Amino acid sequence: MSPRLTSALLWTLAVILMLSAAVYQRLTGPTNPMRGSLVVDGEPQRYRLLRSEETVRDARIALPLPGSDATGRLIWRRYPTSEDFRVVDMEVETTEAGRRELVGYLPAQPAAGKLEYRIEVAGPEGLIRIPSGEQEHGEATIVMRYKDPVPLPILLSHVAFMFFGVLIGMRAALGALLAPRGMRTHAWITLALMTVGGMILGPIVQKHAFGAYWTGFPWGYDLTDNKTLIMWLVWIGACAVLVWTRREERPSWRPRMAVLAAAVVMMVVYLIPHSLRGSELDYSAVEAGTPASEAVGTGA
Repeated sequence: MSPRLTSALLWTLAVILMLSAAVYQRLTGPTNPMRGSLVVDGEPQRYRLLRSEETVRDARIALPLPGSDATGRLIWRRYPTSEDFRVVDMEVETTEAGRRELVGYLPAQPAAGKLEYRIEVAGPEGLIRIPSGEQEHGEATIVMRYKDPVPLPILLSHVAFMFFGVLIGMRAALGALLAPRGMRTHAWITLALMTVGGMILGPIVQKHAFGAYWTGFPWGYDLTDNKTLIMWLVWIGACAVLVWTRREERPSWRPRMAVLAAAVVMMVVYLIPHSLRGSELDYSAVEAGTPASEAVGTGA
């Protein structure tokens, strides 16, 4: 196989791996919308229930209207608290596309504030509870977190640098396995992308969203920050091995294994859903007089 064809195949595999990581991150994690469907006129209609919203507006919670006489209740409270649940009667709204929906609104909270909620719909199929099932302290609920707005150019730059870092990192790993020519360059580019995207733009995004640049080790337990730190450190380690073996005409097993190990760690990190153990407002501290901006810790 020619070097050009080999390179094209490796880049194709790297793109597939990067897109797989992007889709997985999009569909998992505690702040991605909860998806499901309701039967309307004999046909299932899909819905998306919010688990993340910005502090500048109330959260619109909407379901397809399962029947003209259907009614709904939105039941919520602040999380994590033991206060009584509050009930909001949902109203019927028609979207611009002509879809009729049951809609209720949850009040905006300070940055890192969370609400838990569930929905009860009385329709042609009887009483429907969303989500269904039980949890430790009663009926299952959906937990939603609020964040301050992040300037779009900063957010898009952060996401782009991180996923291009994955792309180049996967290409470096595939090169380490099958065609080491160019592996060193790809590894250094990956480290540069991780540095800018994860260690510079990441904290800036965090500051805009939750008021703190860094809540991972050694100051906190934010899992997203700690995952980013681990990825960055393993690529520093891989590049250090490359520097140590830079005079070798053909990469030996040491630099190749170092790059491969860094890429494996990167993929394992991306298999951990985003925003686990993220910023969480302590409502008890707020009620005791602590400003909301100073009452943010790390959630479960």
